[in-house]
Amino acid sequence: MASSGGKNINAKLVLLGDVGTGKSSLVLRFVKGQFMEFQESTIGAAFFSQTVAIDETAIKFEIWDTAGQERYHSLAPMYYRGAMAAIVVYDITNQNSFDRAKKWVQELRLQGDLDMVVALAGNKADLPDARKVTTEEAKAYAQQNGLFFMETSAKTAVNVSDIFQEIARRLLQLRPTQNPAATGAVLVGNRPQESVANSQSCC
Repeated sequence: MASSGGKNINAKLVLLGDVGTGKSSLVLRFVKGQFMEFQESTIGAAFFSQTVAIDETAIKFEIWDTAGQERYHSLAPMYYRGAMAAIVVYDITNQNSFDRAKKWVQELRLQGDLDMVVALAGNKADLPDARKVTTEEAKAYAQQNGLFFMETSAKTAVNVSDIFQEIARRLLQLRPTQNPAATGAVLVGNRPQESVANSQSCC
């Protein structure tokens, strides 16, 4: 946690990706340190929060885990609008999920915050024998599109905390001089608001 003289920042973060990629498992591993072999599909979206400390700054992630089913796609803008960061998740054993991840990135570039930190997560790295998407292919795509990339495993916890830590570091690099705590406001997207709840009625 930040010291008494440190800053406190609230950062809205959204997870996007196809159904079955393990978005909910990643969040559960990060927030509670747990893994469930059979995770029920998210309906609409689920909310979590977790704090990451970087130097003397405490960044509280307000995490929206969105449903991957196509019928919920139209709801997604309610959750990524105003977000400071996004993790686009695909399953390394499923090529179609990687193709869908690219569409999510395109959508974020068109409709999301221009300053949004976007991470590409190749989940289920614990299943190398079933791999369909190579690390090199995903890394090249991320570099071409200004994303940062990690392969993760919610099951073994590989790179789960790391990806959130890296997002936190990048958010601080984007906004090194802003101190929302000084005014009692929190940072949502690229603008101060009185609170997360007041900034958006839906989320």
